[in-house]
Amino acid sequence: MTHAPRPLKGVRVVEFSHMVMGPTCGLVLADLGADVVKVEPAPDGDKTRRLPGSGAGFFGTYNRNKRSISVNLKSAEGLEFATSLVRASDVLIENFSAGVLDRLGLGYDAMQKINPGLVYCALKGFLSGPYEQRAALDEVVQMMGGLAYMTGPKGCPLRAGASINDVMGGLFGVISIQAALLERQRTGKGAFVRSGLFENNVFLVAQHMVQYRQTGVPAAPMPERISAWAVYDVFDTSDNEKIFVGVVSDKQWKQFCNAFSLSDLLQNKELQTNAERVLCRDAFMPRLRKIFLGRELSQVIMICDRIGLPFAPILRPDQLFDDPHVNHPGATVEITLSNGMRAKVPAIPIEYNGFRPGLHRGLPQIGEHNDDVANELGYSDEDLKRLRPFLGTAETNQPK
Repeated sequence: MTHAPRPLKGVRVVEFSHMVMGPTCGLVLADLGADVVKVEPAPDGDKTRRLPGSGAGFFGTYNRNKRSISVNLKSAEGLEFATSLVRASDVLIENFSAGVLDRLGLGYDAMQKINPGLVYCALKGFLSGPYEQRAALDEVVQMMGGLAYMTGPKGCPLRAGASINDVMGGLFGVISIQAALLERQRTGKGAFVRSGLFENNVFLVAQHMVQYRQTGVPAAPMPERISAWAVYDVFDTSDNEKIFVGVVSDKQWKQFCNAFSLSDLLQNKELQTNAERVLCRDAFMPRLRKIFLGRELSQVIMICDRIGLPFAPILRPDQLFDDPHVNHPGATVEITLSNGMRAKVPAIPIEYNGFRPGLHRGLPQIGEHNDDVANELGYSDEDLKRLRPFLGTAETNQPK
């Protein structure tokens, strides 16, 4: 546990969400100190608790520092309990398909009437426009939004290897929530804010859209692009490893040539500026590749680090558990996963007064905080007894 500052302490958030986008939004708010109450369906809980394959890390990554209640929202009693929670909260997050919460009676119009100060954040596939009612996934918007094309190679669209739109869409949700809370301090009124997966993706590729207007030439996929810099490549080393090295200024070019015994290239009048070097890449890149191929990865890293060049060994995500920077104090939080394993999970990537926001609550069990939340809302023991069949308990709600 950590004693790092919690600037959002005192803000209560109700999270109706699953998968990645909504839980990311709730995670960031929770890490910053908000009391995030995750509403899970009773009795089995969030389906992402049991996803296989590439989804197996979803719940463990995005749900620390939250409390869990399990509710049957299709029952009158469960809906009453959830509505009472919304009435007593500052923020509501939801990322279900269009109209789902409206049909349950938990849409913005209904909730704004019972809580005029509520900030209601809907995280959707698309914002206002012709596609608004479409279903979306990160992969869908990467394909239709140009990102898979840019990841390439040409003719072989490839999604990015992480849920980047889901995560960034959740972050834009946090930004809009914080702005709405700040505005509420002035007006006393809540707001309806939305973040969209597709719009997030379009924002990510905006530089390539503008590149076309600037040059008149469509952007090429990244593996086939004409780079802005002459040396901006992945190189093979003698020990069958790979390393990315970038030389992004004329000063760095001089340092690079001196460090790798390429003084003759420095004297070449056709290679004096980066723009000239980009046009002459075919003349010198084979030589650079041969030089890297004659050195081990550790040697290349030592040289690049010494002269201050941008560089990166090519690592798998599982190798990051052994990375010294990732293991710096505060850079990760340690949680217990559903399989009982202890795991270090990256903290959110900010520092606040020198602290990385940390862990103050582990992953919740399904419905672990039903009774606590009910007591805070003023439910009596008799009320709880009546409600329990529609909420379940932490013990009976665990996955079989």
